[in-house]
Amino acid sequence: MTVQEIMDDLKAHGSDSIKKILLKHGVKEPFFGVKIEYMKPIQKKVKMDYQLAKDLYATGNADAMYLAGLIADDGKMTRDDLQLWAKQALSNNIGEYTVPWVATGSKSGFELALEWIDSPEEYIAACGWSTLSNIVSLKPDNELDIPELKRLLERVAKTIHTSPNRVRSTMNGFLIALGTYVIPLYEKTIATAKSIGAVTVIKEGTSCKVPDATEYIMKAKNKGALGKKKKTVKC
Repeated sequence: MTVQEIMDDLKAHGSDSIKKILLKHGVKEPFFGVKIEYMKPIQKKVKMDYQLAKDLYATGNADAMYLAGLIADDGKMTRDDLQLWAKQALSNNIGEYTVPWVATGSKSGFELALEWIDSPEEYIAACGWSTLSNIVSLKPDNELDIPELKRLLERVAKTIHTSPNRVRSTMNGFLIALGTYVIPLYEKTIATAKSIGAVTVIKEGTSCKVPDATEYIMKAKNKGALGKKKKTVKC
């Protein structure tokens, strides 16, 4: 499929009602308001295509950018590719889902995530924390830098309440991912989550609630799901 064919398909499946919902969740214009279920047939047909994904992302259309993440050949993505994608990820769904997905499957994901979380730009820092969450939920513990993750956990404890809104949200997600998926850090993460307490995130125009990290991790434990890694982070 060509970029134009895909854009025509996305436009045909756009919905004003979906647009209104997505706008409240931080998705930026331009976009058509396409449900993910309508992107899946395109993903199934294309499978993975490095150049097509980059071309779709370059349109700046949030629907096309999201689809780009689904079909990206993560292993071929360069540092420059990912830096550009992060810089252009102004929509919450792109910066906190699409780019982290692809970065996680790349060779530079962890290194870039550590750079991104130091960014003065809120959306890029949030992208970094989301990438770290994806990495720990997907990669085996023996492939993770446990000492570095421990330092990041300590950083979250010290800075989460004073960090920008989206960064607080994604730091909380990192806390949950770390406690749920990384067995060597389970005890320390639970203790840290309890010391942090409730995390406040402003979610204007939506009824979304901020998950309680301690409660979420304990639910995973009670289900016997601690340490059970995801097969994929893309959805």
